[in-house]
Amino acid sequence: MSTHAPQNPLPKVENARVGIVVANWNSHITYPLRDGALAVLREQGFAEEDVEVFYVPGAVELTFAASHLIEASQFDAVIVFGCVVRGDTPHFDYVCQSVTQGVTALNADCDTPVIFGLLTVENEQQAFERIGGPHGHKGREAAEAAIHMIDFARSI
Repeated sequence: MSTHAPQNPLPKVENARVGIVVANWNSHITYPLRDGALAVLREQGFAEEDVEVFYVPGAVELTFAASHLIEASQFDAVIVFGCVVRGDTPHFDYVCQSVTQGVTALNADCDTPVIFGLLTVENEQQAFERIGGPHGHKGREAAEAAIHMIDFARSI
């Protein structure tokens, strides 16, 4: 029986490419998510040509873009960033459910890990708290998850 210890330090991955898809909706939140991920990838030795950033109008389009990046077979991991703030209508629930189910389906059906970087918050203050506030930086955490998943996929 083989056991694998939890991975706290980031593994070193080489010759890896990461695609990042960013929703333009709520860009004052999604762009800092992107920037946090890019900072981690640079810190871990990813060259500029190893990371490509793509933009889509909103959160629902994240799954479509991620699917196309996977089909292109150019990336070892895909990260999606969006931010949905609850409003007065059920739209919040539909968008969050759509993206969650889409990313889950891609992860179940494809060989490329898709990292879920969708903030689903009650208000903008909660979003700001997740881009460097008391709840950490979810963009940085998504890049770290991508690195761990690339390493995991390569270890099998």
